[in-house]
Amino acid sequence: MVTLILVFFTAFIVVLYSTPALIKVAVLKRLIDAPSEERKIHKRSIPTIGGIIIYAGTLFAYALWYNIEDRIYYDKILQSVTEFKLIIATSLILFFVGVKDDIIGTAPVKKLFAHILVALILVLMGDIRITGLHGIFGVYDIPYWGSVFLSIFTYVVVVNSFNLIDGVDGLASGVGFITCTAFGIWFIFANEYPYAALAFALAGSLLGFLIFNYSPAKIFMGDSGSLVIGMLVCVLAIKLIEYPTEQLDKFWVHISKPVFVISALVYPLMDTLRIFIIRAIKGQSPFNADRNHIHHKLLDCKFSHSKTVIIIYAFSVITIAASVLTYYFKDPTISLLTLVACGLLFLGCVIRLNAKIVKQHKLKSTTHH
Repeated sequence: MVTLILVFFTAFIVVLYSTPALIKVAVLKRLIDAPSEERKIHKRSIPTIGGIIIYAGTLFAYALWYNIEDRIYYDKILQSVTEFKLIIATSLILFFVGVKDDIIGTAPVKKLFAHILVALILVLMGDIRITGLHGIFGVYDIPYWGSVFLSIFTYVVVVNSFNLIDGVDGLASGVGFITCTAFGIWFIFANEYPYAALAFALAGSLLGFLIFNYSPAKIFMGDSGSLVIGMLVCVLAIKLIEYPTEQLDKFWVHISKPVFVISALVYPLMDTLRIFIIRAIKGQSPFNADRNHIHHKLLDCKFSHSKTVIIIYAFSVITIAASVLTYYFKDPTISLLTLVACGLLFLGCVIRLNAKIVKQHKLKSTTHH
């Protein structure tokens, strides 16, 4: 437990003390995002390479305090070291793809290729994959080929979801912090300290970064940050889903692992699914940037950046709490449907409020004319 506290604060302090220097370098070298496009909501040029320090802080803290002393069996030690190697290797791929995109831009197809390559390495070489639905809709095990395809699809969706929500000051970093903290706490209860350490290393880095990324942002994480966060969160999510149920205590056995994971990722997944459906209906590329996200709808309701992200933070925390309360349901399908209902209720409230504000604005415009 002491190690986990050290991991968290090591990452937090590294990011907290290094970010101001990174901001200075980014401004001097013109590694900034100018508000040139209409969809961009910041009004001044801001450094975009914050992902460098998030990745550095996470990697440094995780590697420094990486511990396998509690692993008494050789096969467990081998598995832990192999996964450690693959996490470092694959995160490096996405990190450099993200850095290139932040500095000179990268075609969406090339980014998608990198996502699939990383997913293939983790699924086929690391065997970090979803093997079944764990009772949701009565399905437990799925065939190996189905498991591989589902796992690759999950990696691509989760990595892209964090990339897509990085559109408001403090949103991706704050949601990432909440998600990692939830996963870290779950792994503590499961006595799975190497994964708890990874979760808290990333949580510490994100909290340190959030101090500079919260509205008004002094720096953005860019793709170098959002891609790495998405990938690490996805690895933690899959390891949580696949954790042996017989090794959990009586309380956590009755909480569906996939439902808990979805609740921790509820906002990125819901926003991404909604955006992809809207773009598919309009016949647009799913990778086209626009102002159709839920956080944009909240901004259009005249909420500030701060209020927008606080609403989304609160929604994320409430949904995670709701997933823990599904302990009383016993049936994972009912738990999932409850979670979906929470998401739809939140989405319905945002869209209704947005429509009301837009209607009032139109009425004012016609009255003035």
